[in-house]
Amino acid sequence: MKYDVLIIGAGPGGIFSAYELIKRNSRLKIGVFEAGNPLDKRKCPIDGKKIKTCIGCKPCSIMNGFGGAGAFSDGKYNITNQFGGTLYEYVGKNRAIELMKYVDEINCAHGGAGTHLYSTANTKIKKLCLQNGLHLLDASVRHLGTDINYVVLENIYSELKDKVYFYFNTPVGQVLKTADGYVAKTEKGEYEGDYCIISAGRSGSKWMESVCRDLQIPTKSNRVDIGVRVELPAEVFSHLTDELYESKIVYRTEKYGDLVRTFCMNPKGAVVNENTNGIVTVNGHSYEDPARQTDNTNFALLVAKHFSAPFKDSNGYGESIAKLSNMLGGGVIVQRFGDLIAGKRSTESRIEEAFITPTLAATPGDLSLVMPKRILDGIIEMIYKLDKIAPGTANVDTLLYGVEVKFYNMEVEIDENLQTLHKNLFIIGDCSGITHSLSHASASGVHVARYIAQE
Repeated sequence: MKYDVLIIGAGPGGIFSAYELIKRNSRLKIGVFEAGNPLDKRKCPIDGKKIKTCIGCKPCSIMNGFGGAGAFSDGKYNITNQFGGTLYEYVGKNRAIELMKYVDEINCAHGGAGTHLYSTANTKIKKLCLQNGLHLLDASVRHLGTDINYVVLENIYSELKDKVYFYFNTPVGQVLKTADGYVAKTEKGEYEGDYCIISAGRSGSKWMESVCRDLQIPTKSNRVDIGVRVELPAEVFSHLTDELYESKIVYRTEKYGDLVRTFCMNPKGAVVNENTNGIVTVNGHSYEDPARQTDNTNFALLVAKHFSAPFKDSNGYGESIAKLSNMLGGGVIVQRFGDLIAGKRSTESRIEEAFITPTLAATPGDLSLVMPKRILDGIIEMIYKLDKIAPGTANVDTLLYGVEVKFYNMEVEIDENLQTLHKNLFIIGDCSGITHSLSHASASGVHVARYIAQE
């Protein structure tokens, strides 16, 4: 089968590549290959009753399928260069913001128009953070919510399905370079294309390493983020979330000088499992619909770890910590903050007696048996600092779920067009190692599509 453009991965990068290519040239023949299911068939079996924990579905419907890992996220699109990736280093700061705003326009045109756009500009919270040794990063944040995000993806798919050839449940095993272009090898056959865009996402990081090895594309080691997901009563953070919704707060620890940051804040949301390459970690969702909201707010506290020579496998380090949590808890572990500080494991009775109802059925345990001391010390320091600007964060009953790990692909060597050393082979989104968010990944897809259309 011969195509003008092969797109590997139907996450944000792949979707927006296809969307922009068809918009600019409707005659293009585009094949999109996705390891997971179509959107309407992406169903996680965890119902909280019969099935309470991850059962290791392959592929994982939370991580794979149309929409990628972001399909069931809380649908936050951060328009900023301060976090979410380093796309601006390749395309320029103004260009990166323009691309992210364009993505926002498309989302609004496909069902997201009634959602709120938050901003950290001119907020008194920034001053409050600075007074307590914390730093609030600048951003405009479009919050779609998990429910509206799903609607937006449905509408985009409806627009694309008759114009683009989608191959679901079709993982690409190998990408080969030919004299005229590229070949995507799958168990269902081989597909040729003049251009090839790889957008395999964060869950495709291991596969991406093999592609770079086979095609001799230079890479360099990236970081891994390790931490916990914090859950507390929504009222504790309401003065922040009502104004900003997503507050990205960074702190440099006094003890080690490590950076700890808040990530993926979900007001009145729910804590969830996710499965990355067979390893169960924790994440969070939130909904725009008030009927689906909870009494709790959750967010991640992550410590970024960079490694120097001779160690290069940052993802392997994160995986080993997550595997230890899975070994001890059969999945995700939950612990009350008060129990952690007192040096004792949480039990089912202590969790049940807490003044907060967990939104995820996790195994009560002791995170100090899982997390490296340096990382856990940094998280504890950060919780006490956050308690200064949001009193109640360091309450005894605050819940900590572990572990949360954000894996990043090795950073791939690409040029300003996100093209590798092989002409017409592009690597975009989180598998490139340069984007870490929905907005940056989507913007990278638009950027490459415009370049190909111009070519």
